[in-house]
Formats: sequence, structure tokens, C-alpha cells
Amino acid sequence: MEREFDPNTPSVARLYDYYLGGKDHFPADREAAEKILEVAPELRAAARANRAFLGRAVRFLAKAGITQFLDIGTGLPTQGNVHEVAGKVAPGAQVVYVDRDPVVLVHARALLAGQGDTTVVEGDLREPDAILKNPEVTRTIDFSRPVGVLLVAIMHFIAESDRPQEIIASLREVMAPGSYLVMSHGTSDARAAAVSKGTEVYQSASARLTLRSRDRVLELFEGFELVDPGLVWLPEWRPDQADIDFIDSPESSLILCGVGRKS
Repeated sequence: MEREFDPNTPSVARLYDYYLGGKDHFPADREAAEKILEVAPELRAAARANRAFLGRAVRFLAKAGITQFLDIGTGLPTQGNVHEVAGKVAPGAQVVYVDRDPVVLVHARALLAGQGDTTVVEGDLREPDAILKNPEVTRTIDFSRPVGVLLVAIMHFIAESDRPQEIIASLREVMAPGSYLVMSHGTSDARAAAVSKGTEVYQSASARLTLRSRDRVLELFEGFELVDPGLVWLPEWRPDQADIDFIDSPESSLILCGVGRKS
């Protein structure tokens, strides 16, 4: 059952939309976002860098032969959605978007109406088995073939008490050899003031923030071989012109990212 819509509780999806300069947010979201931006104004650029990383990673996977994608915690639709990026390289690529936010689900379903190669399902990453057994997922994704699983800016909303490594292990278990895991994750290794304020603000949001050290994020890739350049700051992963904002200080992107391959 989809969660009830609550405009008075800041939503992590709508906060992200606000950072990106979108329009799908409410006063509670804007107020919470501005509190964080006061101490971390670079977060707007970091959100764009995260979105750019997603696009580069999806293109990389599509060029590597991946034609099916499971995007968990997809967020509100914007430019450069997974099905758009993948479709340019691999026409007919199958994409499943998964989110638990009711606003995300409404917008995504409206955007994708009539597109047979994509589908949107309600799901919570903390319940990976329910996602993997969802009839729409199993109809669209053939797990006997390589798949790209995307966990972009979502794992830092999974608390340690939710056993993040076990969540990823559940996903990895069903992924065929040659599959890829794409992940970006906020880190506690930089900007102590921003980390403190961000953690405080997200306490009252739809999901709390759990930032992790680089070593801990690296542990989440257990069972996958990181492709070059490994676990790096967002603008350092196969950069292009979109990452010029961080050319002198990639760590100001605040987020680590990587792509791992299952052998």
C-alpha cells in the first residue's frame, strides 16, 4: 500500500527536487532545504553532480550491454531520466522505477503513461524481497540476465539498524553475473558543519539521514568489483563538462560514488 501524502513533512524526494531547481515541493520542503543550504550552499551543485553521475553511469552500463535497469529510490522525474539515457544507447531498454513517495509515484506514472518499456512500482528499499517479488518487476526484469541496479542517493537514508549490507546482499543474490550496482552515498568525511545540520534537519523529514565514512561505503560494495576509477567523489567518476563546478575541490560535492560489477 502506498504511503499517505503529507505536505507538512519534508520529503527527501521533494528536497532533492528543490536542490535541483524543480517545482514539485511544498513550503515545508523549502524551509527544510534552506536550513541546510545555509551551511552547505554547494548542495545545489552537488545535486546536479549526482544527477550527472547517474547519467554517465547509465550510459556506461548501456554501452557495456546492459538493457534492463532497476532504479530504486528514483525520486521525482526530471531531465535525463534513466529510460531516456539508456534508450539513446540501447533502444528498447527495460526500466523499472521504484519509490515509496506518493508524489513521486503520481508524477512518474503520468510521465511514463503509454511507454511499454518502463514501469513504476511502489516499494521500500528496506524491504528488498518485496521489490524483487513484485509482479511488475518480475514481468519487466529478467534476473537470469545481467541487470543494472541503481541505488543513487538512497542508501544514506537507510539506517544501520536496517542492515544496509543485508539489503544489498539480497539484491546481489538475484543479480546474474555481469550485472552492475550503481551507488552514490553522502559521506561524513567532509564538512562537519554541513553534516551536523543536514542530519538534524532530516530528523523531521520522511527519512532520516545516515552519512557514512568512505570505508563504510566501500563495504557496501562487498561482492562487486569496482570498475575504474573506483569509489570517488561525484565529479571524479569519468567526468565530463558538467562537473566543472568541482574542478578544484571534488570533495565539495559531498557525495561518494562508484559502479561495481558482479563476476
